Amino acid sequence: MDSVGVGAAADSATPLLLAAAVAVALLLVGTLVRRHGGNAKNGRLPPSPVALPLIGHLHLIREPPHRAFHRILARHGPLVYLRLGPSTHCVVVGSADVARDVLKFEGSIPERPQTAVTRQLAYGSSGFAFAPYGPHWRFMKRLCMSELLGPRTIDLLRPVRAAELAGDMGEALDVSGQLIRLSNNAMMRMVASALPGDMADLARDCAKQVAELVGAFNLEDYVALFRGWDLQGLSRRTRGVHARFDALLQSIILAKEKERRDGADGGKAKDLLDILMDAAADPAAEVKLTRDNIKAFVLVSTPSTLCQSMCIEIEVS
Repeated sequence: MDSVGVGAAADSATPLLLAAAVAVALLLVGTLVRRHGGNAKNGRLPPSPVALPLIGHLHLIREPPHRAFHRILARHGPLVYLRLGPSTHCVVVGSADVARDVLKFEGSIPERPQTAVTRQLAYGSSGFAFAPYGPHWRFMKRLCMSELLGPRTIDLLRPVRAAELAGDMGEALDVSGQLIRLSNNAMMRMVASALPGDMADLARDCAKQVAELVGAFNLEDYVALFRGWDLQGLSRRTRGVHARFDALLQSIILAKEKERRDGADGGKAKDLLDILMDAAADPAAEVKLTRDNIKAFVLVSTPSTLCQSMCIEIEVS
C-alpha cells in the first residue's frame, strides 16, 4: 500500500525535474526568476534552503513529502520558506504552537489553491474539501458539523459500522487490504445505504484511484511551462477515473431520487445522501446545492477512508 501514492509519484517525476533544470539553462529564464522574486522582495520570509532556477526547491521534495519537509525543518528550523516552481511560494510550519497561531491569525489560510487533478475531480469548485473560502464553503461546513457529521447522524449510522465489523471471515487475512475494504464499505453504505456488489467494487476501486491522484506530485501544478502537456499522464488518468465515478454517482443519485419519490425508504434512517438531497431541496437554504455539489462531496469523501484505514493499521501494528 505504501508503494502506491505520493512517494511513487514523486520518484517518477524526478526525470521531469531534471528536464526542467535543463530547460532553465537553455532558455535563460533563471535570471528573470531571480529578478522578480529576489531577496529584496522576500526579505521578511523565514529561512530557506538554496533554490535552483525555475524549479525552486522542488528537487528537495522527494519520497513522501512529509518526510522531505521533516528533513528540511530539522536543518533550517520550525518555520521554513519554500518556492515550488517559478511562482508557487509556501511556508512550512513544523511547530504545533506556530501552526496554531498561523491558522488563527492568517486570513489567507482558508483559501485552497486547486491543482489540475482536484479541479477536475471536484467538478471545478463544486466540492467542499477543495472549495475556495466563501459562502458555499461556510454553508457546507455548517451542514457537515450539524447534520452530515453531527453526533446524531453518527449515532444513527452506528448499525452500518457494526454490520461491517461483524463480517469477520474467521481466517488469516491481509490487514491492510481488509481495513481499506472495511472503511470503504462503511463509508459507501453511510453515503448511500446498501450498494449492489458490482457497484461497491467499482466504488472501492475509484476511491483508491482518487486518493492516489489527489496525493500525486504533478509537475504542471508548479511549472506553468508544462501546463497542459500532461507529461506524467495524470490528467488522462483523472479523466478516466472521474468519468467512471461520475457514472456511478449518477446512478446512485437517480436510484435515491426514485426511492424518495416512491416512498420506498420504509422509515429507514437517513443516509448522508438523503441529508444532502434534503439540503438541496430546501427553498430557505442560503446556498442552493446542485447535483455537482452533491457528487463532489461524495467523490472527495470516499477516498478519505484510505487515510482512516492507514491510521488504524498504524495503531494496531
